[in-house]
Amino acid sequence: MPLIPAARLGSSAWLLHLRSFAVAGQLVTILFAGWGIGVQLPYVPLLALVGLTAVTNVIYGIWLRRYDGPQNHARGLANQDVADPRRRDESPAAASRSATRWGSDHELAALEQDGSPRVQKVALGLMLLDLATLTAMLYFSGGAANPFSFFYFVNLAVGGVMIWPKAAWSLTVVATIGYALILRYSIPVKELGMETVSDGFDLRTLGLMLAFTTCASVVTYFVTRTSGLLRAREKQLRENQLAQAADRKLESLTTLAAGAAHELATPLSTIDVVARELTRHLEGVEKPATVDEDLKLIDHQLDLCRHILQRMRGAAGDSMAQEWFRTTVGELIDATLEGVRDPHRVDVVDGTEDVENKTLWMPEEAVAQAIRNLIHNGLDASGVDGRVRVESRLDQRNVEFIVTDQGQGMSDEILGRVGDPFFTTKEPGRGIGLGLYLTRNVVSQLGGSLNFRSAPGQGTSAVVTLPIAKPENVP
Repeated sequence: MPLIPAARLGSSAWLLHLRSFAVAGQLVTILFAGWGIGVQLPYVPLLALVGLTAVTNVIYGIWLRRYDGPQNHARGLANQDVADPRRRDESPAAASRSATRWGSDHELAALEQDGSPRVQKVALGLMLLDLATLTAMLYFSGGAANPFSFFYFVNLAVGGVMIWPKAAWSLTVVATIGYALILRYSIPVKELGMETVSDGFDLRTLGLMLAFTTCASVVTYFVTRTSGLLRAREKQLRENQLAQAADRKLESLTTLAAGAAHELATPLSTIDVVARELTRHLEGVEKPATVDEDLKLIDHQLDLCRHILQRMRGAAGDSMAQEWFRTTVGELIDATLEGVRDPHRVDVVDGTEDVENKTLWMPEEAVAQAIRNLIHNGLDASGVDGRVRVESRLDQRNVEFIVTDQGQGMSDEILGRVGDPFFTTKEPGRGIGLGLYLTRNVVSQLGGSLNFRSAPGQGTSAVVTLPIAKPENVP
């Protein structure tokens, strides 16, 4: 069993556990010095300082629980997902992959939280308080003659792991000032056999100060540098694990889409043959006009189904396998509008000539389908009389396609789940929650991003950002 409870190195929980261990160690050391070997010390102020550290650590623990509350709720939902009884038939390998994906997501979120300005400021304040407390305890117990003065370097090492590099140097300055103070001012302990400097700084004292400052600087520099590299590597590793998990999901969806297209092709072909035979047999036969309209409607819907099946694989994220074309912003928007239902409800804001004619390199059909999905979602959200606006913008490196609807908008909670597979706010039968997930995957595979701006009652804007540079592997 570890002396310090398990926690990720450099995390807020790690600092909490480490301070708890420090409180216990200080208390044991003071009691042993007084009752074990009989050293005469001012125990009241020393125990008061230990109590101060303990109280601040309890407050810190309570604050961490409250600050981490929303994330704990999200993790609880994820745990329920993994432990859902409906998934008990899941194979051990699949269950292990699910747990790994959740763990990677959880740890990546924890990395981002520990690096937030608010958490960093609180940790810096605690580190500065601990240095002040250590200085005060050394003052009451022999000053620089106390062997525990080496614990300044422990605090600096912990600060180098926990705090931003620039802020960590403030700990070095405070520690150096504290060491200078205990060199000159302290309550002597006769058992230590060393007097405190009373008047000025002699050569020995200056040497001690120089050695301390040098060691403190070296410790801070190398710990912050190493910690930064390890933190960046850990974050990259977690992101890679999440990307691999997303690729596995995408591969499954692609296989599902290909299988669905194959299975649906036969019945649709049969319906097409029967409809054409019916049309041929009814030629020249007196019949209500609605019959011809119904037959035309069937033929139109069959064409639509064939078109959808043809694009299912591309929509499922296989954009990189498609042929890349040289196109323009205007041509891409025209290709997008070709398959849009209710095009009369879509308002395209024409950009300048430079924007419309800007050359792009990308798999046109996959990108068009991705933007088309956003337009269809906007049409659904806007109601039967609502409209959707499509506009494009350009900067030096990227092109943006902005799709804005006239719907009711989304809350922060829904915005946080937008793009999750099988999550939808539509009525039953209107969607299965894969459109935005597949759109996001297409965009991300092309090096772009998909973001949403929304507020309840104000509609939603979906922003697709894509790089305009020609990829190196495209001839």
